Amino acid sequence: MAKFQSLKEAVAENIRDGDTVAFEGFTHLIPHAAAHEVIRQGIKDLTLIRMTPDIIYDQMIGMGLAKKVVFSYAGNPGVGLLRRMRDAIENNWPRAIETEEHSHAAMANAYEAGAAGLPCAIFRGYRGAGLKEVNPNIKSILCPFTGEELAAVPAHRPDVAVIHAQKASRRGDVLIEGIVGVQKEVVLASRRSVVTVEEIVEDFDDLHPNLCILPHWTVTSIVEVPGGAHPSYTHGYYDRDNAAYLEWDRISADRDLFMAWMRENVLDAGPEVFAHRVKGL
Repeated sequence: MAKFQSLKEAVAENIRDGDTVAFEGFTHLIPHAAAHEVIRQGIKDLTLIRMTPDIIYDQMIGMGLAKKVVFSYAGNPGVGLLRRMRDAIENNWPRAIETEEHSHAAMANAYEAGAAGLPCAIFRGYRGAGLKEVNPNIKSILCPFTGEELAAVPAHRPDVAVIHAQKASRRGDVLIEGIVGVQKEVVLASRRSVVTVEEIVEDFDDLHPNLCILPHWTVTSIVEVPGGAHPSYTHGYYDRDNAAYLEWDRISADRDLFMAWMRENVLDAGPEVFAHRVKGL
């Protein structure tokens, strides 16, 4: 049952050292504020799952919180490399990390399998692909009915899902508009969940019921964090801050500059900074 908390409380109660955590949001609704609170609390040895690791995982990796990343694409969207992730892989700075790479289709199917309580996902994919040679978790099986060769990967069953959304009702139902991605599946696949939202409203009586993506009994914690997806966008609230993504390429290229930026903008700042940033766009 959904519990309304501060961001500090929600992260402290739900995310622990050594957990497997999935921060999801595709193009928009990327939970930056929640990731920054994890960094402030110094929660470490995390296995991070995400379809498209971008700058939030670059920041968490650069701060030494990740021991493994399970992903299907890694990059600063529209800009280029994740320089902190690359530094960790190539130079073990600030620590070595493991990587497990999949396709988008595999990741989405793995979340859906986890949401359904299944041990693995079975789908058409990876034919002729080289990922099978470097990822032992990609298997091939034969359909018992047709004899067709299919791909299989383990289901994603994170300890914690972290997402951002537009609204939550006072009852704890969560509304998502625009690109939904795997927001629903990751919460249903996880043991616990933290959902940050732009605003909490009384109810959704004036909206189409299909917009309620997650009913209150599927969510562990809800936190109101206006601007909590910045610099990504939240459909209907604010646009993507393209300049911030471009600036991150410069900041993340230098270890000292990266650490200075993290101290000023994350370690010494709270979630309220996100609302101020959005207002300043």
